[in-house]
Amino acid sequence: MIVSPSLRLAQQLALGIPALLLGGAFISQYGFGLYPCEMCWWQRWPHFAAIALALASFALSRRDIWVALAALAVLVSGAIGGFHAGVEYGWWEGLTGCATVVPQDGASALDAIMNAPMIRCDEAPWSLLGVSLAGWNFLISVAGGLAILLLLSRSKTHGQA
Repeated sequence: MIVSPSLRLAQQLALGIPALLLGGAFISQYGFGLYPCEMCWWQRWPHFAAIALALASFALSRRDIWVALAALAVLVSGAIGGFHAGVEYGWWEGLTGCATVVPQDGASALDAIMNAPMIRCDEAPWSLLGVSLAGWNFLISVAGGLAILLLLSRSKTHGQA
């Protein structure tokens, strides 16, 4: 099957964008100790789905549909990131009880729960140029998801899916 250059690029972006964003999230978590709160995890799940859908687009027929679903998953992560960033910036209220306990190595379960620091959803642990990690996820995911959908529409215009 001949695949248009637009569809090929859309496939690559649908796989690469969530993979890079998840890679950055895990590096910040395990490399720099920036543990995710509950809403951070909510942003990761659609990226996992996007990777699976993008991989399906390489192996299954109707590649355009799989890529479109991956793009939608990336956009969902971006929407969650936008909501989370708004909570961090104090633009609106977050969900009550949104916090995560950081696991403590070598401690009993009770000690780990009682002594572990809480990771709050309404405090950005890091920012670049005044934009938090959730904000960057919003910006990159929305721009990336829209770019993927634009490329898909171009591949449809050229009659190749």
